[in-house]
Amino acid sequence: MPSSHASCTEVSAQCPVEATTLGYYPNLGANIFFVVLYALCTIFTLGVGLWKKTWVFGVVVSAGFALETCGYIGRVLMHYNPWSDPGFKLDLVCIILAPTLICAGIYLTLKHVARTVGPDFSRITPRLYTWIFIPFDVFCLCLQGVGGGVDAAASDKTPIDEKTLKTGNDIIIAGIALQVVNLAVFGLLSLDFFVSAMKHFKNPSEKVRNSANAQIWYSRRFRVFCSAIACAYAGILVRCIYRVAEMAGGWGNSIMRNEVLFYVLEGAMVLYPAMLLTIFAPGFYFPEMGSSNALLTSSTDTATGTENNAVVSNEGYKPGTPEEGAESSNH
Repeated sequence: MPSSHASCTEVSAQCPVEATTLGYYPNLGANIFFVVLYALCTIFTLGVGLWKKTWVFGVVVSAGFALETCGYIGRVLMHYNPWSDPGFKLDLVCIILAPTLICAGIYLTLKHVARTVGPDFSRITPRLYTWIFIPFDVFCLCLQGVGGGVDAAASDKTPIDEKTLKTGNDIIIAGIALQVVNLAVFGLLSLDFFVSAMKHFKNPSEKVRNSANAQIWYSRRFRVFCSAIACAYAGILVRCIYRVAEMAGGWGNSIMRNEVLFYVLEGAMVLYPAMLLTIFAPGFYFPEMGSSNALLTSSTDTATGTENNAVVSNEGYKPGTPEEGAESSNH
């Protein structure tokens, strides 16, 4: 904000709402809507994770939803006072951090899917999905934090150090852009895995057809779960691309001040993945991700024969037929 508004704490003739970073009063109804839905997703996801023993997924993803809840609470505070410093910090920090935790849950699902269906279909050892992509996401987040710190230091100076401010913005953009690259690489590896698996299970031998991992692959619940994860991934990817464009123009640019665009490309693009991950929770649709079942598959990461991979519990599944699986792979 301009140095003349550095001491503003509420809207007045000298401190108009147009001079804030967002330039508007955040819509109260829209933000309460997001607060309520994210809070429900948090409670449900954590509860199911504890109940069905999908501990890591439940805790990590519900933490992301909790941060989204806090972020929109910050926007509610800014509805009443657009100059609210606590509200702005909640909005900025929580809404930037939350998708990283949600992505961690998505990375975790591919690790367990690869272990269960067949490690040999994966280009990398399944456990590396979380070892590579989560730390890199955290690194991207740290870059964004460093950029934010540089921006804050530049803004505290009178007059504002525009050169340092631009440097901070560039660091933030670099962090978000690398996050997009990280998601894109993960998406390509996921696609490669599923293409390999589909080819393997399209015309299976009798032995493969009767295996436990084949029965999971052909099951309707598994296909629904994978479709939900894929759609959730797409939403998060779109959101990250939007964030790159939003920050490219610096603080207070026209994209950042477009409230409708924010709700469509930030709000909705994270909320619908949150609802998918909540409704189609792995505890219900992919119980092999549970801690007790995971122990049965953890030793298969270095297996070499696809017909000997991931012998897991299949209780509760109603396997389809190979023909049904082939039909689904063509859609």
